[in-house]
Amino acid sequence: MNTPRHPDLTPDCASCAALCCVVFAFDQSESFGIDKAAGEVCPNLDSCGRCAIFDDRSRLGFSGCITYDCHGAGQRVTQEVFHGHTWREDPGLTERMGEALSILRQIHEKLLLLAAAEKLPLGIGERQALIELQMQLAPQSEWTESRLKAFPLIEISRKVSDFLTGLRRHFER
Repeated sequence: MNTPRHPDLTPDCASCAALCCVVFAFDQSESFGIDKAAGEVCPNLDSCGRCAIFDDRSRLGFSGCITYDCHGAGQRVTQEVFHGHTWREDPGLTERMGEALSILRQIHEKLLLLAAAEKLPLGIGERQALIELQMQLAPQSEWTESRLKAFPLIEISRKVSDFLTGLRRHFER
């Protein structure tokens, strides 16, 4: 039996291209101090790709930046999918990197849920179903842009949801 790959789901901003500071839109609110369109570089991002207000984000109205977690998808998109190429060198990559990030982040969220389920006293059938889902979400080969686009995210998300719902018996007493 194959064993699932367990990618690192911890963000590593130093290995990312500040994708969250570029690809996402946000509206001025209690979470964000300004309006920013998707694909627009956050004005707080310095020329080195770091947040110029990092230590003061909360005080300056950017708590949304503090609570956001890509679950390691940002660095994988930058390093694995785009092989270290970034929107800074090629602005044409911005939208493509954003699409890849959106898909891979959702995949990583599902992997986090399944990692929590791993800790339950699962039966043999449940354990096998868990491994099958993990292998679909974390294949042995690296992600590519085309593989992410073709990934059946809606179908797999439904399967993960159904699987997790089926684990209710572990919580009912």
